[in-house]
Amino acid sequence: MEHTPAAAWLTEAASAVQQGGSGNLLRVVLVVMVLGCVLTGWFLLSGYKRKDD
Repeated sequence: MEHTPAAAWLTEAASAVQQGGSGNLLRVVLVVMVLGCVLTGWFLLSGYKRKDD
């Protein structure tokens, strides 16, 4: 099985959990989730703009 750079974060996350350092991983996941929700909301709501020309 070949290891690709894209899967490197998974092995780092697994080693962090084994070392008991899941707090930082949880923070990163929560920040990415919140930013994703904000960007998704902005993208969906930007279609409701009206041009009053």
